[in-house]
Amino acid sequence: MADRTASGTTLIRNAEVVVAWDAAARRHVYLDGGDVAFADGTLRHVGRGYAGPAERVIDGAGLMVMPGLVNIHSHPSSEPKNKGITDEIGSPALYHSTLYEYLPALVIDEAGAKAAARVALAELALSGVTTVVDLSVAYDGWLDLLAESGLRAVVAPMVRSARWFTRNGHVVEYEWDEATGERALVTSLSLIERACQHPSGRLSGMVAPAQIDTCTPHLIRDSFAEAKRRGLAWQIHAAQSVVEFHEITRRHGVTPIQWLAELDVLSDRSIVGHGIFLDDHPRTRWWTDRDLALLAETGTTVAHCPTVFLRRGIALRDFGRYRRAGVRLGLGTDTFPHNMLEEMRHAAYVARLVAETPRTLSTADVFEAATVAGAAALGRDDIGRLAPGCRADLVLVDLRHPAMRPVRDPLRSLVYSAAERAVRSVFVDGEEIVREGRMLTIDLEAAAAELEAAQARMLARVPERDRARRPIDALAPAVLPHA
Repeated sequence: MADRTASGTTLIRNAEVVVAWDAAARRHVYLDGGDVAFADGTLRHVGRGYAGPAERVIDGAGLMVMPGLVNIHSHPSSEPKNKGITDEIGSPALYHSTLYEYLPALVIDEAGAKAAARVALAELALSGVTTVVDLSVAYDGWLDLLAESGLRAVVAPMVRSARWFTRNGHVVEYEWDEATGERALVTSLSLIERACQHPSGRLSGMVAPAQIDTCTPHLIRDSFAEAKRRGLAWQIHAAQSVVEFHEITRRHGVTPIQWLAELDVLSDRSIVGHGIFLDDHPRTRWWTDRDLALLAETGTTVAHCPTVFLRRGIALRDFGRYRRAGVRLGLGTDTFPHNMLEEMRHAAYVARLVAETPRTLSTADVFEAATVAGAAALGRDDIGRLAPGCRADLVLVDLRHPAMRPVRDPLRSLVYSAAERAVRSVFVDGEEIVREGRMLTIDLEAAAAELEAAQARMLARVPERDRARRPIDALAPAVLPHA
């Protein structure tokens, strides 16, 4: 791998545009002709006219310098394996979800999970992500793999008390093992402690009961109490499917969001993965109208991941409405490809489509969700912004890339047109992990080849795991017939 470290101060001189943080206005601003200097992993200067020393100087002509993106919800070790399979399928009798019938049949081995993680982490970095929340089932070597990527990673080992399955494609059942869930929580907390002590200094932890419908009330409460005691963020999948909504109302007589509120686990350090099916959603219209206000009043963050739902014809209703109600929103890349810039584009377009107006949200709103709002959900104010004293997590965008031009407004060109094609360099803690659009820390081609082989092994075993013993070509037929 190429050398990615630089001793002393690095100066990006006279950048065409710097997306700087205006502390007084508490917002990002465009700064033309700015200098950005950093050393020892910390931003020393963001502004014009830097006059200090610099051991490395980068000519900022034709470049935009922006803060690294913060991804608060992703599944790197599992989702890349589904490419070419779950792009356009869903169980028709389970409201088009893939969770209950398809994913239990798509189980990759540990070697494949590691290859998937490397592919996803590379995709994230290449799309400008510098911080990622990794919601995975723990595997050997997880922490070292994350550290080797160079990304700032939040380890979120998912734990649960039950597994879900369907025998017939229209009824979801749960197999419960409460003791296993409690033991898994203890193990996950130990892993989180190891992450926080990792010598890379870039790893931290999050407590993550997997899904509201697969966790006992005790596991949900206990995990939240541990997160609070340790000063960690806490995340759970909730209000993510119609099946789950009906299951929780059947069990408890209240919506998923109201059940979390009754358990007293909604707070400014809580993240709800997806949060789509509230009591006022047209697909699940409940007799109350409280969920949106509960999310806002408690300061809970919704991790919005539009792409995975867009494929199923499902949408949050809508980003702008949540925001105007006072709900905090961050962004994630729940599915493949792990491309944060495409996720930002989809967030904007889906919201406008659902709201039937282009004014329900702005590009600035989406950029805020992908930077400072995501950082706030993690309890941090030193990432997701470019200001002296913050971590040197930043992205250099090539404004002269054809897909960026004409560059009337660089963030609009980046989000709606160029995406990762214009990402030139990415720095995390001042160390360069992407250079000239190439990942320096991960051999992406090798990881992709390993993942492809692992996917083939997984697909060969699909009939053993599928409820009806169907081969993969029956579950997910090819786009075109093979002649």
